[in-house]
Amino acid sequence: MKRRTSPRPTDPRRRDLLRALALVPAAAAIGGCGGSGSPAMRAAAARTWRMGFSPTPPRLDTAVVLQGVDLWSTRAELAIIHEELPWTDLLAGMSPAAILDRDKVQLVSYLRGKNLSLIFMADLTDGLSRADEAPQLRALGASITDPAVRQLYRDYVLAVARTLAPEYLGLAAETNLIRAAAPAALYAAVVQAANDAESDLRAAGAAAARFVSVQVETAWGLLGGPGSYVGIDTDFAHFPFIALLGLSSYPYFAFSQPESIPGNYYSRLLLGRNVPALVAEGGWTSASVGNVTSSPDEQARYITRHADLLDSIGALGLIQLVFADLDIASLPPPLPANLPLFAEIGLTDSQFTPKPALARWDALFARPRR
Repeated sequence: MKRRTSPRPTDPRRRDLLRALALVPAAAAIGGCGGSGSPAMRAAAARTWRMGFSPTPPRLDTAVVLQGVDLWSTRAELAIIHEELPWTDLLAGMSPAAILDRDKVQLVSYLRGKNLSLIFMADLTDGLSRADEAPQLRALGASITDPAVRQLYRDYVLAVARTLAPEYLGLAAETNLIRAAAPAALYAAVVQAANDAESDLRAAGAAAARFVSVQVETAWGLLGGPGSYVGIDTDFAHFPFIALLGLSSYPYFAFSQPESIPGNYYSRLLLGRNVPALVAEGGWTSASVGNVTSSPDEQARYITRHADLLDSIGALGLIQLVFADLDIASLPPPLPANLPLFAEIGLTDSQFTPKPALARWDALFARPRR
C-alpha cells in the first residue's frame, strides 16, 4: 500500500461544522414552506446498500439547503442528520422535545416526503478534534464526564427516537479515534453515555437499530497510529449493543490512488462477526489541496472502487455527507484551518454543477437492489 505523506488534520471530522450549518436553518425555513470494472458493468450488478446524503448546503442559505435536498433526493434512499447535541439549550433547561420540534421535526418531515429513510447520529465530542469535548460544552465549562450532562444526552437521544423515529440511531461517532486521541476520562464518559442511552432505548422499546461508528483509517493504523492494522475489537467490547457498524472513511489521506485501497479494507474489520455495516460518512476530494494530489477523475474512480468495498461486505448503506462542495468564501469566520482539505469532496461543485463522480454515483444508484 502506498501511503500519502500529507499532514493530517486533527481528525477527518470537519463535517460536524458542515452539519450544523444546514439543519437548524433548514428546519425553520421548511416551517414557512473486487475488480472495479467499468461504470456500465457496475450499473448492471445488484447492490445490497442503500445510498444517501445529509442536508449540508454549500452556503448558509435556506433556499440552497432545499435546492440541494431536491437535487440529491432523486438519487438517494437515505438521509442522515449527524450533529453535535444542542448543549446550550439543553443546559439552559429547554426540553429535548421542544428543541426537536423547533429544529428538526419539519426538516425530517420534508426528508420523509422524499421517501427517504432516516439515520440520526448524536455526536458526543468535537467533530473537528476528537481529543476534545464538544465546542458548546467547552464554551459553557461543562463536560460529559459529569453524570448530569450525560443524563441530558440520554434524554435527548430518547426524545429523538420517540419524536423523529429514525430507522438507524448512532450513539457515538468514531469511537476508536476518540479512544486514540482523547483523555481517558473523556473516552470513558463516551462509553458510559452510549451504553446508558442504549439501556434507555431498550427499556422504551425503541425500534431504531443502534450503532456507533469507527474510523477506518484509524483501525488500519493509518491515522495517528503505528501504520499497521489495529482493528476494532475494543469497540465491540465497549459497545456490546452494536446492531450494525458505522464506518467513517476518508482514504485519500492514506492512499495515492483509489485503486490502492486494499480489497479487504472494510471486510477485515468485520471478520468473524455477523454484524451488518453502513458507511456513515466518507469521501474523496476532487481537488489537490495541501500535500494531497487529486482530481475530478480520481474522485470518480473512487466512487467506482468504493462499490467494490461495499459489495465485499454486503453493506447496508452508503452515506455521502456532502452532496455539493462548500463555498468556503461565503462561510462566516473563524473557520478551521483544515477545512479546505474537505471542501471539495462533494459530487457537485458549490453551484451544483455535476462533477464526473456524480455520473458514477448515478450509475451505482441505477443498479437493482437485492
